[in-house]
Amino acid sequence: MNGIDTQKKTALVPMLICCALFFILGYVTWANGALIPFVRLAFNLETDLQAFFILFASYIAYFFLALPSSWILGKVGFKNGLILSLLLIVLGALIILPAASQLSYGLFLLAIFVQASGMALLQTAINPYLSIIGPIESAAQRISIVGIFNKGAGIIVPIVLGSILLKDYDTISHKVQELHSGPEHDALLTDLAARLHGPYIGVAIGVALLAVIVYVVKMPEVDVNKEEETLETAAGSKKKNSVFDFPHLFLGTLAIFFCVAVEVMAGDIIGTYGKLLSLPPFFVKYGTAFTLGCMLLGYFIGIATIPKYISQQAALRLCTIIGITFTVISVFTTGMTSYIFVALLGVANALMWPAIFPLGIKGLGRFTKVGSGIMIMGIAGGAIWPLIYGYLKDTLHIDFQHAFLYAMVPAYLYILYFASAGHKVGQKNG
Repeated sequence: MNGIDTQKKTALVPMLICCALFFILGYVTWANGALIPFVRLAFNLETDLQAFFILFASYIAYFFLALPSSWILGKVGFKNGLILSLLLIVLGALIILPAASQLSYGLFLLAIFVQASGMALLQTAINPYLSIIGPIESAAQRISIVGIFNKGAGIIVPIVLGSILLKDYDTISHKVQELHSGPEHDALLTDLAARLHGPYIGVAIGVALLAVIVYVVKMPEVDVNKEEETLETAAGSKKKNSVFDFPHLFLGTLAIFFCVAVEVMAGDIIGTYGKLLSLPPFFVKYGTAFTLGCMLLGYFIGIATIPKYISQQAALRLCTIIGITFTVISVFTTGMTSYIFVALLGVANALMWPAIFPLGIKGLGRFTKVGSGIMIMGIAGGAIWPLIYGYLKDTLHIDFQHAFLYAMVPAYLYILYFASAGHKVGQKNG
C-alpha cells in the first residue's frame, strides 16, 4: 500500500513538469503561424510557398532527430534528455538574433531547425512518459490535460507575436512595395526584422529557467523493460524480438504524419487563408489563436468523455468524420463562414494525437522508447503538407480553397482507417 500511495503522490510532480514542458512546446511550435506573414515581408520573400519553409524547417527535424533522440534517451535517461532538449531550444532562440540582424533567411531557418531538434528530443521523451505513468486506457486523458497547456500557449503566442511582429503590417507592406529597393527599403526591413530580438531573448531566458527547474526537481524514471516482462508474463503472450513485430506502430506513425499535417494546415495556414479570403488584418494576425482556441475546447471534451463515455478509437473515428465535414463546408463557402469552419477544424483535430499515440505504442514494452521515436518521425507531416498545399496553390495555380480540400480530405481518410482497423493490425495474437 505504501508503494502505491507514494506513486500516487509523486505522479503529481512529473505531471506538473509535463504541463510546463508542453506549454514551451506549444509556444515555440505555434509561433510559426505569426512568423509566416512576418518573414515573407521582413525577408522580402516572393511567395507563400517560400514562407512555408518555416514549417518545413520546424517539422522536418522530427523526422531526422526522432530515432537519434530515442538512442540519446536510452543513454542519458528521461530527465537528462529533457534538460538537453531545453538547452537546444535555447540555442535555436539565440541563433535567431543574428539571423534577424543580418536579414539571413537561411540562418533563420537553421535556427528554427535547431529549436525543432530540441523539441523532437522533448517529444520523444515526454509522450511515452505520459502514456506509461498511468493506465494505457486513460493515456488520451493525460495527454489531453497537457494538451490544454500546449494549445493554451498556442493561443497566447500569436497574440503576443502578432502584436509585436505584425504591428502596422499593412502600412509597412505597402511602403516596402513602394520603395521596392534601395537603402531606405533595406533599412525598413532591418528595423522590421529587429522586432524578433525581444520575443526570442524572452524565450531563451524562460526555457533556460525551466531547464534549471527540471534539473532540481525529482522526476521518477519509468523502467519500460521491466513493465514489458511483467506484461508478457501476466498475459502469457509470445515475446517480441523486434520493433518490426508491431505493424500497428508503423501504421500509427503514418496516422501521426497525417494528424500533424491537418493540425498544421488548420493552425498555421489559417492566417494566409484568411488573407486570401480578403478578411480584415485582425483575422490574418490571430488566425492561429482561433484554431487553437477550438482545439482547447476539443481537449476539454476529451478529458470529460475519454474513456468514461467513449473509447479512444471511437473518439478518433468521430473526429475524422467531423474534420472531413468541416473541411468540405469551408471549401464550398466564402468569407467569414469559410474562415470559421477552418478554425473549427481545431475541435476535430484536438483528440487525434491523444488517441493515435497511445494506440501506436500500445504493447511495445521494452521497445517503447524506439517506438516513440518512430512515432515522432511522423511529425514530418507538418513539414510536407503545407509545401504540397503551397505547390498546388502557387505553382499549379489551383484555387486556394480547392487546394485545401485536396490536401485535407485524403489525410482524414487515412486517419479514419487507422481508427477503424489499422490500430488492430498484428495485435490479434499479441
